[in-house]
Amino acid sequence: MRIVGLMSGTSYDGVDVVAAEFTADGDTLRLRPLGHRELAYPDDLRAEIGALLPPAATTIEAVCRLDNRLGEVFAEAAAAGVELAGGTADAVVSPGQTVFHWVEDGRVRGTLQLGAPARVAARVGVPVLHDLRSADVAAGGQGAPLVPAFDALLLDPEAGARAALNLGGIANLTVVAPGAPVLGYDVGPANALLDAAARRFLDRPCDVDGARAAAGRVHAALLARLLAEPYYAAPPPKSTGKELFHGGYLDAALAALGEPVAADDVLATLTELTARTVADACDRHRVTEVVAAGGGVRNPTLRARLAALGAGRWQLRTTDELGVPAQAKEAYAFALLGWLSWHGLPGAVPSVTGASRAAVLGSWTPAGPSVAAPRPPAPRRLVVDA
Repeated sequence: MRIVGLMSGTSYDGVDVVAAEFTADGDTLRLRPLGHRELAYPDDLRAEIGALLPPAATTIEAVCRLDNRLGEVFAEAAAAGVELAGGTADAVVSPGQTVFHWVEDGRVRGTLQLGAPARVAARVGVPVLHDLRSADVAAGGQGAPLVPAFDALLLDPEAGARAALNLGGIANLTVVAPGAPVLGYDVGPANALLDAAARRFLDRPCDVDGARAAAGRVHAALLARLLAEPYYAAPPPKSTGKELFHGGYLDAALAALGEPVAADDVLATLTELTARTVADACDRHRVTEVVAAGGGVRNPTLRARLAALGAGRWQLRTTDELGVPAQAKEAYAFALLGWLSWHGLPGAVPSVTGASRAAVLGSWTPAGPSVAAPRPPAPRRLVVDA
């Protein structure tokens, strides 16, 4: 079965597109990567997404317009994925762009992703799986992270306690260990605050290669204030996003200091915040290896700091060494979730999300008549039986 997977994360810088071929071999599922592309969002679309995200106010009109514009973008991305698949695919997984993750007192009440899946289905002519988080939320779960289903199959727990780390806008961790349930949760910000600082201080979308952070020094008082965030001390299951870690959050922390902090020092401090919170989580779970993926692995300053903090306790690698491109891992994970849902198998891991049951994820938007049943003749009239 060939599936196209799309992914647009909390950094909202573009869409990762993959095509994958899945073959069941007994209780082993074989994944053959067929290719990966990155499609960057134009600047005006990034601005449109940013203007709608919390804590900004918005309108239903703005939500509708963005939903359909993103649908067109995802449709083009899906078409590129079908090309990667050799011209034909059985399904597309389009999880959409998260614009709100509703958390109250540690419990997720709802979640919203935009991306007009009907536009995707119309463009590529195959069924589209979307709205992957809501079924887990309805079962009492966090609806995130969902990638641990992929991690749990990829990492062999018998090899010892190991962690899969994704460094997107948010850093999330999956831990597998012999004889223990899979554990996974959002650790805290990875690129979210770094990118907010780059936009504020550098007028750029990011600190390329962490160069400005490398030139700065960690500001001890700012780091202490940031580390005091209650989210870090909360036990899993837990999830977070830019509803908490946004530009206004950083502004408030800087204002509370009562003294100016140089731009490079802010970036150095935020890099240390990400490295420190991730390393603390890895140490807490006594892992011996951390397999990283996501946009943050492109930041040599962040990677070097993570490696230094783990030295002597755990080794830092990337998923490239396991055959999964680090920049495409989440898109491949969503392709896997599509395979599971297609076959009626759950994709959420209750020990990760806290759900009462393992949910089959997503809703299907068909591209035409169902292939699951014979097609009847088109009706010409309706009779109501008493």
